[in-house]
Amino acid sequence: MINQAYHRALNLLTRREHSALELTQKLSTKGYAIEEIEPALAQLVQNNYQSDERFADAFVLMRTNQGKGSVLISQQLKQKGIEDFDLSAIDFFELAKSVRLRKYGEQLPKNYKETAKQQRFLQSRGFGFDEIKFSFEP
Repeated sequence: MINQAYHRALNLLTRREHSALELTQKLSTKGYAIEEIEPALAQLVQNNYQSDERFADAFVLMRTNQGKGSVLISQQLKQKGIEDFDLSAIDFFELAKSVRLRKYGEQLPKNYKETAKQQRFLQSRGFGFDEIKFSFEP
């Protein structure tokens, strides 16, 4: 049965990177016991088929390409069982500015209502207060 859990997890990894927590959850919903899952995951890690670090890198790249901010990305990584990650390589200030420009154009908002609307949009995308403030600077 361990062999089946290993092959099921390997099949999931052929589609995209998964964190160890994601694989554990998916395998347990398919009826595998934790005693079967843990050795299968250990073998996948040993063979370098599964890596939480590689998953985190791919996830961060995907979310930044979608225009998501550091707050949201950090939260989602933690939900997926990744506690150790590095977001310092990404300039979230410039990303927030480019997301705002892409959505609303070069023109700065003329009134408080429009400013608040744009700020709420950026906040919903997961940008922090300082990043949002920077995106409104000319």
